[in-house]
Amino acid sequence: MTALPASRAAFWGGTAAMLCAGAAHNLAFAPWGWWALQWPLLALLASLVFSATPKRAAWWGWCFGVGWLSAGLWWLHISMHEFGGMPSALSVAAVLLLAASLSLYLALAMAAVARWRSSSPVADALLFAGAWLAAELARAQWFTGFPWIASGYVHTDGPLAGWAPWVGVYAMGALAALSAACLAQLRHHRTAWVLLGLLGPLLWPWLPRWAGVSEFTTSSGVMSVSLLQPNVPQNLKFDPARLMENLQALSDQVRAAKGQLVVTPESVLPVARDQLDPSYWAELTAPIRHSEGRGALLGTFLGSDEQGWVNSMVGITPGSAEDYAYGKRHLLPFGEFVPLGFRWFVDLMRIPLGDQASGQQEEAFAIAGQRVRPLICYEDLFGEDFAASVLGPDAATMFANATNLAWFGRHMVQEQHQQFSRMRALEFQRPFIRATNTGATGVINHRGQVTASLPAWTTGILEAQVEGRLGETPYARWVAHAGLWPLWVLALLCMLPAWRRSRQAR
Repeated sequence: MTALPASRAAFWGGTAAMLCAGAAHNLAFAPWGWWALQWPLLALLASLVFSATPKRAAWWGWCFGVGWLSAGLWWLHISMHEFGGMPSALSVAAVLLLAASLSLYLALAMAAVARWRSSSPVADALLFAGAWLAAELARAQWFTGFPWIASGYVHTDGPLAGWAPWVGVYAMGALAALSAACLAQLRHHRTAWVLLGLLGPLLWPWLPRWAGVSEFTTSSGVMSVSLLQPNVPQNLKFDPARLMENLQALSDQVRAAKGQLVVTPESVLPVARDQLDPSYWAELTAPIRHSEGRGALLGTFLGSDEQGWVNSMVGITPGSAEDYAYGKRHLLPFGEFVPLGFRWFVDLMRIPLGDQASGQQEEAFAIAGQRVRPLICYEDLFGEDFAASVLGPDAATMFANATNLAWFGRHMVQEQHQQFSRMRALEFQRPFIRATNTGATGVINHRGQVTASLPAWTTGILEAQVEGRLGETPYARWVAHAGLWPLWVLALLCMLPAWRRSRQAR
């Protein structure tokens, strides 16, 4: 058997290593939470890229991304195949195509690192961190954005968590990339600057704590909440034969709830509110309307065939002349709106209400001395979209996420989504309450800790106490006014020294 040439063996060995490293990167996220694993995996990528041609570096970055995203997003296959009716081969191909497409950002970033690297270990480490940050921002914002399992979410636990209220999730991922790039260069460069780049991001968040500046928010009081988890299987959610049974079970849960605020999952009413029997709507809301000092956020659809249907949360309070309504604003491509040219693909999945309209409401829901900012499903990934809601005299004191993850099976997705809510709690120092159909229903305090939860895939009501918070973190202030543009500037500034050195060396 003829041995492969050394260059070809190195290519295929590197390809396998990057695919495996990318897949292993998912172990750093929930549900495993091995956050420290991220550093050696990114260091391996950096070491290969620092010694590669731009073309080869792009390939390494793309392979790492494909391994990472295909292993981390595999559950999308469940929604398309089991519930959307798409042939298995096509749904698997769709997940791989999505991972491959999103990995192009990382491929371009790593090509830039290889092209502009210099002889300075500090400049090269900054270059790697800046390119990594630019790739993550592009994935988060371009083509509506899909920042699921962005690298910074790994650090809801561990030493980098202290950065969250200052710089947010994407800069936290860049700091981890900076440390990893320094780790990759320790073998050849042991200068003080490399050691500072390796250890600085880990140690700096502790300085404000030592100085007594660790919290930027104060208590706004405590409210009792009832978070409903109906546990309706997705294949039965829109089944006409089960509709009345599911609606009666929901009414029974609302009647049994004891909290000052009752929250249901998204679209817990599988038909639009205006299409319900008025007597049922009166029965459902009566326990709230006939009480004192209580409220409810109920998931339903609002709108019409002409104006479009909006995935909404309707707020009920006693004696209110008009119900509060929040409509989902950041829609999910393919599941909630149809991208141009992909009608055929969405039609294959046969997802009910797969082409929706965007909501407009941004005000918080006031109840029991608190102001609750609703978020529906994966809207809580886009903190820059709702950062302004924690500023000013009418600032929200807590967030409420209503979600239905029954579309995606039993593994990974629930824990991943809960981790994203934990990051938002750290960034804004606000509690998060989560009401989901099948899990993970729970309460997250302003320190990002899960203080109460229901077991997944069970029917129940989580009765808990939640402390609201008022105040502004540094991250909330700057991202509310400037969005993510400061991070784009930071990414370019990080890449600038190496780019200038590479130009001068030519």
